[in-house]
Amino acid sequence: MDNSIEERLKEIKIENFIWLIYIGIIFLSWYSNDLERRYFVYNDINSREKYRKIMILIFSFLVIVYYYFLNDSISSINNLGSNVSYEKRRLNYLSMIASLFIFISGLILLYIAINDKDIDVELAFN
Repeated sequence: MDNSIEERLKEIKIENFIWLIYIGIIFLSWYSNDLERRYFVYNDINSREKYRKIMILIFSFLVIVYYYFLNDSISSINNLGSNVSYEKRRLNYLSMIASLFIFISGLILLYIAINDKDIDVELAFN
């Protein structure tokens, strides 16, 4: 089998694992929303702290995933040959810039989750 095909199949296997992480994040987010609701409805301080810890966990996982994609984008740029078309090179750079912005947004949201003790700031991610 071609080495580039083997490499791409390895990347797909990693991406499948990342999809499992996203599924876990969905369930954690669903639970954290319930905890947030309990805090606001019942003023349950215990629920607030659980909510914060889960949000920190979620954004920690997301930052790791975002870092993987940023690193993958940088590797793609570094592996471009000299005979690659301008359009392919441009699209790879745009993908890397988008990955960088997503990674930075993940770091910012993680910082907010860690420092917002009163959960006044709505945290959202895609």
